[in-house]
Amino acid sequence: MRARHLAPAALLLPFALLLAACGGSSRAEGGGGTGSGTDGKGSLTLNVGDQKGGSEALLRAAGELDDLPYKIKWSTFTSGPPLLEAINAGAVDVGAVGNTPPVFAAAAKSKIKVIAGSHSRSDGETILVKKGSPLKRPAQLKGKSIAVAQGSSAHYQLIASLKKAGLTPKDVTLNYLQPADALAAFTRGKVAAWAVWDPYTSQALDQADARVLTTGQGVVNGLSFQVAAPAALDDKKKSTALKDYTDRLRRAQDWVFKHPDAWAEAWAKETGLPDKVALDAVKRTRGTAVAVAVDKAAVASEQGIVDAFAALKLIPRSFDFGAFVDPRFNGDLPPSGTAPRTYGKGH
Repeated sequence: MRARHLAPAALLLPFALLLAACGGSSRAEGGGGTGSGTDGKGSLTLNVGDQKGGSEALLRAAGELDDLPYKIKWSTFTSGPPLLEAINAGAVDVGAVGNTPPVFAAAAKSKIKVIAGSHSRSDGETILVKKGSPLKRPAQLKGKSIAVAQGSSAHYQLIASLKKAGLTPKDVTLNYLQPADALAAFTRGKVAAWAVWDPYTSQALDQADARVLTTGQGVVNGLSFQVAAPAALDDKKKSTALKDYTDRLRRAQDWVFKHPDAWAEAWAKETGLPDKVALDAVKRTRGTAVAVAVDKAAVASEQGIVDAFAALKLIPRSFDFGAFVDPRFNGDLPPSGTAPRTYGKGH
């Protein structure tokens, strides 16, 4: 497809770059640069799965990769599902994903354990429509076509938002599209709405003539997770390193909240996002995260996602999500329902 038929080149290029964080194959990147190297020193190596502009960029910007007493070997994946496949295969020890990929992985009986959580605002989890669309509320989506990435956090947000409006997925036409293809469909008017997450939300609002029909605030749990391989947790030295790694991520997230401009600049450089879009996404969603315990409330909330997808036959079976959680690193972390941070009105 020619770019001129889809959207301005300036809009498509960052979306293409960011696709590395959202969909496609599960290859790890080779060559130099972030996502392919090794940090730290020592005899122990922790294999960490990442997504573009993810944990490595975050830790590096916050200075948390300095003086590592062990090595981190980074592998960059296109999205949560292939990253979890690598954890299941034993190729990766730990990696960060949203609230929905672990549900699909666990339904497939993957060897995974959720070990840490964070709670963010859900303003960036949106259903978007064009500014000129006649749609004003979610109930008006009945009979309309909606783009969404299958198995993503946006997929659940869409299902939950439809349910709140008295609708089911059968009342709409779902077009399962990864973000770059969804953007093209949205820009060309091939779909009436697009269920998506930040930073795509911020970029579409800034550059794709979009407006927010509804957000995930009060509809989805706003959780994301660090997921580890059981074999790594069973290894005493790797388990110690995993505890240290999750502590560094928590400190890095604290740094992000206090330095949104610095993180937005680093994130934009890493992903190709425009500076304004990066800062908008940081203040809307990405900078608001608080490290929280993977507690009974978090498990119950995830169980709701399991049951919703199972009832719609989007996963093969229901199961006990708690069986895929290891709470050993909860420590004195606050409850999973702890309110995310905020940058104030408008964010």
